[in-house]
Amino acid sequence: MLENAETIAPGATPVAPLPKPPRARGAVTVSGVSSPRGTEIGALRQAGSLKAMFPRRTGAELPVVLVNTAGGLTGGDRFDVDLKVGPNAQTSVTTQAAERAYRATKGQRASMISKVYVASGGRLNWLPQETILFDGCAYDRRLRVDLEDDAELLLVEPIVFGRTAMGEVLHDASFSDIIDIRRAGKPLYLDQMRLNGDIAAQMARRGTGNGAGAMACLVYASPDAEAQLDTIRAMLPPTAGASLIQGDLLAMRLLAPDSHLLRQSLIPVLNHLTNNALPRPWMI
Repeated sequence: MLENAETIAPGATPVAPLPKPPRARGAVTVSGVSSPRGTEIGALRQAGSLKAMFPRRTGAELPVVLVNTAGGLTGGDRFDVDLKVGPNAQTSVTTQAAERAYRATKGQRASMISKVYVASGGRLNWLPQETILFDGCAYDRRLRVDLEDDAELLLVEPIVFGRTAMGEVLHDASFSDIIDIRRAGKPLYLDQMRLNGDIAAQMARRGTGNGAGAMACLVYASPDAEAQLDTIRAMLPPTAGASLIQGDLLAMRLLAPDSHLLRQSLIPVLNHLTNNALPRPWMI
């Protein structure tokens, strides 16, 4: 008899191990290049459950809409985005709908890794819709943006801590988020957030969220950032603030009781900074 062999009772049928549940994988690589007709697709590669759609262009910029055909994220899923904006090109990126981070199996985490490069004279509007966190989720998100000296960026990342209308409360969840923006290789803006366990209790603290159920981070890197500061501040509710980190860099944080009120405050700001060219998925 073999040592350490599993003992099976006489007449019993061996039980096959349960198959591992399927996990979603997706990757999109896209570049925008300047042409006499505006910004056009320079390169495109997509695989798995992440797709890029290109709505009809109404201006000079190339509109990109990311679609997660898996319907959300759960433990073990991984998505990668690699975006390049060429010299003097203009690109906007949004999502078809709000992303959803669902309950994960213990020990497994979902991840979204995005790498962005904006060349000299280029502009990127990075405008994904909300990420909704569900109780039991385990989600890591990383965004790295590399800007050349005179490249411009408008970036927003809204987060919803459970759907208030559905009575959802995050008592056991995990979310890790890093936004790393660099100009000419030097650190320009770094924001890191880690929430684990009873997120609802953590967000209820006065020094954290004071009971907020949704929040958004906005960064605007452009030569006119300083000129926009007073206008942006005048548009914000008492639960938001905007600061000028340096002459060409504006940062804003917005808290709201729920996603509806978050949008009410956020959309006017985005419309202002995009010259009323906010991608249509935001309005559907």
